[in-house]
Amino acid sequence: MIDRILSGLKVIDLTQNVAGPYCTQILGDMGADVIKIERPGSGDDTRAWRPPAVAGQSATFLALNRNKSSVCVDVASDSGIQIIKDLAASADILVHSMKPGSAERRGLGYEQLHAINPRLIYCAISAFGNVGPLSALPGYDPLMQAFTGIMSTTGNEGDDPVRVGVSLIDMGTGIWGALGTLAALIHRGRTNEGLNVDASLLETGVSWMTVFVANFLASGNLPRKLGSAITMTAPYELFKTTDSYAFIAAGNDRLFARVCEGLGIPELARDPRFLTNPDRVANRPALHAALEEATSRRSSSEVVAALRAIGAPCSEMNNVQQMLESEQVKAVDIVRPLPVEGGEGYQALALPVSVGGSRGAPFRAAPALGADTCRVLEAIGYDEARLAALRQAGVIA
Repeated sequence: MIDRILSGLKVIDLTQNVAGPYCTQILGDMGADVIKIERPGSGDDTRAWRPPAVAGQSATFLALNRNKSSVCVDVASDSGIQIIKDLAASADILVHSMKPGSAERRGLGYEQLHAINPRLIYCAISAFGNVGPLSALPGYDPLMQAFTGIMSTTGNEGDDPVRVGVSLIDMGTGIWGALGTLAALIHRGRTNEGLNVDASLLETGVSWMTVFVANFLASGNLPRKLGSAITMTAPYELFKTTDSYAFIAAGNDRLFARVCEGLGIPELARDPRFLTNPDRVANRPALHAALEEATSRRSSSEVVAALRAIGAPCSEMNNVQQMLESEQVKAVDIVRPLPVEGGEGYQALALPVSVGGSRGAPFRAAPALGADTCRVLEAIGYDEARLAALRQAGVIA
């Protein structure tokens, strides 16, 4: 079962917003005991990212913080720093999203915590990386979509730049952080030594541009904005139908012939302008017009049914509701109940991977702010008198 793979491992989570919490949620979904450290009084910034809300709780926070415990500690105080050190002494993994240098100034850098716990795996998630002239600057997903050139390739030619709608840089960075952490766990299993792991929004954004970079270095030509299409293959884009759009993808000549057959225009595959993929790319506007003349006379469902019947890759253009109601999405069982008090029937998306044929056990809802402070600190030896003093001083909540 995937939810038992990391069972018994303790994770200290000093992250907020999207990238870091998504990283630690992956670890929590795999069975790790994730202890989320939050600011007393306000907690993770995403707790205030509402509307929309579910039973008064931010939907964004709920989406990124299930299977965790919440401990409120003021890490701007000396006593709060000591609490983190005490937790790290018995932890397996620590993940933070402080600016480069900030953790070190607080005494929470890799070398400093490694001296306390040599087996600790230390994952730092930053905006621009931990070196270079911009390393100390903050950053967010759309900012990095602009910086890494993703926005320059997104949208239709002639239109203003737009961001990719999903937070692909944030969530991608969370995935890379989790992947690096899992690799470090394998290393520790062989050597009994922890490692430091670094992931950044910048590096994730640059990596998403792999094909664009390869094409630019090969041709010297900057990528164009092509809407739903891509540079190297045609047809590989949306086509209008009577009620919406259908996406048609033909990655080789055989599939292109099937598309033409399914649309009732087999002669198009023999047109000299469209015989090979380079021909079709060179004559993309004429090809698009010829195919759209056929698709625009049918509904999306009719186009998709006809093409799927002969094995031509295609899809309706779904919105979120249509996607969730798809029989295929239901079949893969990725949408699972998330127990939220006062929000009965609420659901969330499980990890997009199965291990041993399973996506894991039912979720635990994202924690209430500070719900686990006493329990977690008592487990590492803090008695009631010490907890009361820390609470009185505002260090914990």
